[in-house]
Amino acid sequence: MPAEASPSLWAVFMLGVSLGLTACAVTCLPFIGTLTFGKAAGRASGLADTAMFLGGRLLAYTLLGGIAGLLGAGFVKFLADGVGNVVIGLAACLSALLLAGQRKPDHARCGQPGKLAKMPPFILGVSLTLIPCAPLATLLATAAAGQAAGQGAVLGFMFGLGALLTPMIVLIPASASIAARLRSDQPWLADVLRLGAALVLLLIGCRRIASVTPELSLACLLIGLPLGIWLAWPRNSSVVPVAVHPVVFHKPTKSLF
Repeated sequence: MPAEASPSLWAVFMLGVSLGLTACAVTCLPFIGTLTFGKAAGRASGLADTAMFLGGRLLAYTLLGGIAGLLGAGFVKFLADGVGNVVIGLAACLSALLLAGQRKPDHARCGQPGKLAKMPPFILGVSLTLIPCAPLATLLATAAAGQAAGQGAVLGFMFGLGALLTPMIVLIPASASIAARLRSDQPWLADVLRLGAALVLLLIGCRRIASVTPELSLACLLIGLPLGIWLAWPRNSSVVPVAVHPVVFHKPTKSLF
């Protein structure tokens, strides 16, 4: 990027800060806050989820800036048509299903849900960048005017860095910590928190989709509810018990010869 364009980087960074300190928390907390509250995995897990969520946002803003610089104003109009709300809704529904299927016995046996549990914060972070808000529209219009993918990516990266300065850094771990304390005091609340959060995520995801296409929203609800119940339904352990026969050692007898 030319040296004379350097001052604009600071302006783009501050534009990202304006998003991170205002609309970001209001828009994102119902999604990522609900997810971390339902997991109830404690402050350390909340910090990891925060890093995954914000990392997804930074990557997405960088890519969006690059694509806008490559494709121009047509890409900006494409996002403004509402495709972002559909992607956000689908990401929320997927996160709801993964949360509903996260059961402790399975985690202790093979650790697989533990790996899947790392995906939703990143997925939500990427998808929630597609909201057609005023700061993002300004960024994309600036990147599109430059007509260069590299320059657009740099602008998107600087915007994303500014957006990382958000109350979410405190709110996400706090949500996980409060839920973990509730679960510790009342262990029976663990499944209630997890399944309740999964239901909320599914509903707000379907609501997002309904703002663009009600038919797809209804389909997601009709498929997501039974699938979520199936995933959450307790199952018997597939581990087959193995009979253990004690080994008895006999004292050798003395030979007569």
